[in-house]
Amino acid sequence: MKTNSLLLAINAVLVVAVVVLFYLHFAQKPASVPAVVKTTAVTTASDSATTAPDNTAAATTLPTTVAAAPAAIKIGYVESSKLLDGYKGMQVARRNFETKAKGWERQNNTLVTSFQTAVQKYQAQAASLTPEQRAATEQQLQQQEQKVAQEQQKLQRQAAEEEAKMSQQVLTRVNKLIEQYGKDNGYEFILIAQPGGSIAYSRKELDVTAPVLKRLNTEYGKK
Repeated sequence: MKTNSLLLAINAVLVVAVVVLFYLHFAQKPASVPAVVKTTAVTTASDSATTAPDNTAAATTLPTTVAAAPAAIKIGYVESSKLLDGYKGMQVARRNFETKAKGWERQNNTLVTSFQTAVQKYQAQAASLTPEQRAATEQQLQQQEQKVAQEQQKLQRQAAEEEAKMSQQVLTRVNKLIEQYGKDNGYEFILIAQPGGSIAYSRKELDVTAPVLKRLNTEYGKK
């Protein structure tokens, strides 16, 4: 069963990853700390009367202002292929789709076999037919061929619609659970990673595929 449409549906999330990483690069830089400014009071002869007994200049220091450090942003990622392959809901959906696909394949084989049989019969009898009979039979074969092509297109549309429906149902459940997992565990972002995706590098401790998959299968088992 083809899973390209599932991975393409999850890859749309990868566009967000680039923006997130760009934001994190600048948001986590500590703000610069202003330099401490010191000023020294200058004592002149005219105000010597008010000068301290030790005749030393009084120094005043402006208070230092330190910008508060930005709050840490908690992010994680899941590997799409591992998540979908290991999700029991996806495994069941694939088996159901494969069962239906075998039925469509049988219908297609019946159509093709019927047309091939008609063609072979015509070829065997063509020499004994009159020109009018050959023309009529060939016209019938052309009509049958067109009907086979139309039925094949119908089966293909049916398969595509069923696959899209199955994919949407599975992805909806997966996305909802990832969202809930992120909220429950204080994540600002949970990204989708796959080979060749936009996440070129990430620390393995940010990988939350295993706990998310465990929760997915636990929730699926309850249903």
